[in-house]
Order: sequence, then C-alpha cells, then structure tokens
Amino acid sequence: MTRVGARAFLALLRSWPESPGGAPPAQAEALVRAASRHGLAGFAAHALERAGWTLPEGAREVLRRESLSSAARAIRVNALLMRSLDALAAVGVVPVVLKGTALARRFYPEPFHRATTDVDLLVAHEQVEASARALEGLGLARAPERPGHGGEHSHHLEFQGAAGLVELHFRALAGYGQALEADALLAHAEEAELEGRRVRYLRAEDELVYLSLHASNHLLQRLSWLFDLKLLVLARPQLSGSRVVEVARDTAFPHLAWYALEAAHRLLGAPVPPEVLAELAPPRWQRLLASRFFSEERLLETRLVKHRAEWAAAKVLLAPRAGPMARYGLWRLREAARARLSGAGRRDVP
Repeated sequence: MTRVGARAFLALLRSWPESPGGAPPAQAEALVRAASRHGLAGFAAHALERAGWTLPEGAREVLRRESLSSAARAIRVNALLMRSLDALAAVGVVPVVLKGTALARRFYPEPFHRATTDVDLLVAHEQVEASARALEGLGLARAPERPGHGGEHSHHLEFQGAAGLVELHFRALAGYGQALEADALLAHAEEAELEGRRVRYLRAEDELVYLSLHASNHLLQRLSWLFDLKLLVLARPQLSGSRVVEVARDTAFPHLAWYALEAAHRLLGAPVPPEVLAELAPPRWQRLLASRFFSEERLLETRLVKHRAEWAAAKVLLAPRAGPMARYGLWRLREAARARLSGAGRRDVP
C-alpha cells in the first residue's frame, strides 16, 4: 500500500468532523484501498466530497463501487436486524444491539457509511434459549461451536441462513483466556427505539469500554473500530471519564481498553479524557510494545492479519494477565490436537 495515499485516508479520519484541507493525494488508489480495507469506503466517499477532494476518474469509480457494495451489505444486515428484533419481541426479549448497525445509525453521517457483516445482539443468560428458538424460526440454523471457541471460552451462539448471520451474545466478550460477563452491562443498558422497534443500547461509558475491548481483542486491525470510538466520544461530550475507568477496571481487561483508546487518540485525534489514559495505562514495557504493534504504518497495512506469528506474539505479550492467557493457549493446543485426531479417525473409516 502506498504510504502517501494511505496516510491521506488517515488524515480524513483524524480531521473529522473538520475537513483535512490541502489537495487530494496523488496516489488516490492507495487511499481507496485503505478505505475499503478498513470498512469505511462509504464514509471516505462522503468525507472526500465534503473536503472538496476530487479523485482521478479511475479511483473515483472504484470508490463508488466499493461504497455501493458496502452499503448493499449493510442494508441486508439491517433487514436481518429488523426481522431478528421482531422475532425476539414476540418472545418478550428486548436485546442490546451491539457494534455495526447500532453504531452506524447513531454516530455516522449516514447509516450505511460503515461496513457491517452481521447482527450482534446481547441478551441475559436466561433469555438465550427463547431467543435461539425465535431466531431459528426465521430459518436460521444454529452453527456448531468452532474449534477453540467453545465452553468457558465462548461468548455467543451463531445463527446462519440465506438472510445472513446473527451472533447472539450471552457474554459481552471472551478473549485472552477470560470473559466479560453481560450482567453489569445489561443492568445499565438504556431503552431506545429503532425503526419503531424497542431496543436497548449500552450506557455510553459501558459502550466505550466494550468497543475498546472488542477492538483490542482483534488487535485493532480495522481502523473503523478506532473511528467508532472517536465518533462515540464526540457524540457524548457528557461522558464521565471516571466512570469509564471504573467500568474498565471492573473487567478482566483494563489494558485492552487502553490499547484501543490510546491508538484512537494518537492516530485519529479522538478526544479521550487524559485521565482515562493515565489511569488505565499498562506497564511501560507493554506500552512500548503496543506503540510498535499498533504503529500508524502497521495498522494501515493490517500487518498482524498477514503475519500470524506476529499476531500470536502480540496476543501473548499484550495480554492483561499471563496466567489465564497461558492456560487458554494450552487449551487451544489441546483442542487443535483433538480436532486433528478426530479428522484423521474419520478419514480412516472405510
């Protein structure tokens, strides 16, 4: 990816809601590739127009196609979300809508400017089975647990069908050998309405922490996740920094919150309260490693996605607690060995 063009994409995100000024980059194709790779082609098209940047015809046409394709997928996901909400309402469940569509509808200039691929819903443990049956009633089949993601390390059920994918969360997050339970988040969730349907959203401070943890759990490999944090903070100026710190510290992952919030602040200019970064900062050696793993160039190129050894190293070195991470790693190795043996046994059957 050509650095100048990719950095121009980053400049769009950093300057928002202002325009970056100056002239459009000469390497416009790299800007378009970066916007598409990070799930923000639609937003980039909007921001470019607002900034008065006119790309060369070829790059402009590619960005237009990417924007339309991303919007079409988002519209499809939104339709599945509405059907899912109706199905859950019929069994008395009002879920918390997480991530993609919920963020785009509330914080982006237009609801389909942000790429999304599935529906994410959070319900209480005691609502899981009723919700699962309701989703199966839509013609969605419950997917089997993937190797290395089951039992205590699972946080959602997947339901797939021709209409798309729904992830039904009974925990907010599982990663690094630990889990973020949903009880406290559900207790503070706020009622809202979405296209005439009752929904709930996480309280602003809870949502900021949750999105930060999710982004860091995936090693910040999509800048849309960091941009979500910036837009949330901009939209909620009354957000309490002390409450953010309290919520993050009540999880098993306070370092993960820092990694994402610090990167959003450093790279995108997200107005994260300084006291939040100071209070949640991990040890100095992990801060130095994070600055290397999450540098501007590496994140733009999604380097960790392409280099699995570096991905694994980052997961281990940036883990909030070594013990649970080590136990999780051993469990993953045992599960992988069991899956290989099981597969070999099936192949041996005549």
